[in-house]
Amino acid sequence: MVVLSITPSMSKDSVVAYHVILSGRVQGVGFRYSTRQVAVRLGVCGWVRNTPDGSVELVCEGSKDRIERLLKWLKSGPPGSYVTNIDKRQISAQRAFHSFTVEV
Repeated sequence: MVVLSITPSMSKDSVVAYHVILSGRVQGVGFRYSTRQVAVRLGVCGWVRNTPDGSVELVCEGSKDRIERLLKWLKSGPPGSYVTNIDKRQISAQRAFHSFTVEV
């Protein structure tokens, strides 16, 4: 098992995780790869993937501040996308990720 690296400024207790489903024009516009770029830049771990119903699903873990910044970015997404709904729920942080990946 790979464990999320905890930086000195990020205690184990401050790691949060979310499961997010985004609806709208979110497939075919580079949403997954843009999400990965933003997550990596922010130091957030997890994964993102397209779903058969046309939405995008992701799980993300990191410090509360970094996750909030990612969630804020997800509201608008990359150019060409249009987010109509964000279904997000906080989940237990598993600390099982060491990077942010695009699942295919």
